[in-house]
Amino acid sequence: MTQYARLRWEGRRLWTTRGRQAASDGLRRALEHLLAESRKIVPLDEGTLERSGRVDVDGLNGSVSYDTVYAVRQHEELTWKHLPGRSAKYLERPMNSERDVMLRLMAVPLRGWLRG
Repeated sequence: MTQYARLRWEGRRLWTTRGRQAASDGLRRALEHLLAESRKIVPLDEGTLERSGRVDVDGLNGSVSYDTVYAVRQHEELTWKHLPGRSAKYLERPMNSERDVMLRLMAVPLRGWLRG
């Protein structure tokens, strides 16, 4: 189960090695935050789904995913009962509610690099 978002940068300075690294670091920070927030509401029985969550960043591409055979079904099935505080849409909800925080986390290393 993977949730996608796209950020587009129009500046030229980003294409330097340091600029790309700053952008990649910011992306990793934002995705780690998303994973932490999603783990707070991921359906929980034995914890297998929660432990399968991971962040992958390759340059300027990244993802948060949960890797079990039932991850997608748990995410999409709105009629299933869960423990209090746990729910379906465990990636989508924090992706939407934490958008501003994630953008700020992505901006911190870029801002430092641009000022440097």
